[in-house]
Amino acid sequence: MTLTATLRQRLFRWRSDGTAPIRLGQRRVFILPTGAGLFFAIALAVMLLGAINYTLALGHALVFLLAGIALNGMVHTFRNLHGLVVTPGRCAPVFVGETAHFPLHLGNERATPRLALELEAAPGAGQIRADITGGETLRLALPLPAGRRGWLILPPVRLWTRYPLGLFRAWSYLQPELRCLVYPAPLSSPLPAAGPTPRGGEQGGDGGAEDFAGFRPRQPADSPRHVAWKASARDPARPLLVKQFAGGAQVELRLDWDLTDPALPPETRLSLLTGWVLAADALGARYALRLSGSDIAAGSGEQHRRRCLETLALAAL
Repeated sequence: MTLTATLRQRLFRWRSDGTAPIRLGQRRVFILPTGAGLFFAIALAVMLLGAINYTLALGHALVFLLAGIALNGMVHTFRNLHGLVVTPGRCAPVFVGETAHFPLHLGNERATPRLALELEAAPGAGQIRADITGGETLRLALPLPAGRRGWLILPPVRLWTRYPLGLFRAWSYLQPELRCLVYPAPLSSPLPAAGPTPRGGEQGGDGGAEDFAGFRPRQPADSPRHVAWKASARDPARPLLVKQFAGGAQVELRLDWDLTDPALPPETRLSLLTGWVLAADALGARYALRLSGSDIAAGSGEQHRRRCLETLALAAL
């Protein structure tokens, strides 16, 4: 960490556990003239010298009027940030290559609006412009590209404004404890072969044919004897259908690291496992996941899918 980054972290840190709301007070809001503001000050100085040299009373009045307007604009620029309440939210997981959106809630407790607020999470990540009416809480999502799996930490957020005249810029740095879990990018490939697992201590013949539950699209791992040929023949344009049964044996998939090609890079193998997890979840099948050092028992549903994807995202290879 550079010296500049260390000083910035100490000066502009969140000063809390990183998740509680924070109010921008005087010590957190900083203000300096912009380039236009410096040019305006130089122009006023030249006008003042001319008014003094030629003893122009109206020239003095004009200079002091413009200076008063500039100082009044400086106060409004500072007040546009002062007292703003910032609350971090929760970031939904994404896959590698997607854009993570870190939510921030900006609360305006006063009656007057706050206009032309700008936020940026990182250089080049995209700026967000916001206007907040009086008494409103606005939810914003700061975009940040997810280039690698694992935890993506939100860098210091720069919040600034040049409202109303553009002669001064007030800013503050925010460092909430926000992070986003990034899953490996899924790769589509045929699911591994599935095996029947008895349920309830019984194993019905042919997958429990007495409890027919419906059809689903055929996967490459499905046996041809399970294909519903008559139902598939009604609409040749559709993919082949496979019978599903509610009782008897239930198909269980085992998604194993060893089933992937060892010649592939480790990240590619994780992407294949991610694609298998999503495909098995879309079929509603029970599946287990096995990695080096991790073995998740067979299950199904959204919670099981999230657990498997989190294991893949945080896998240490």
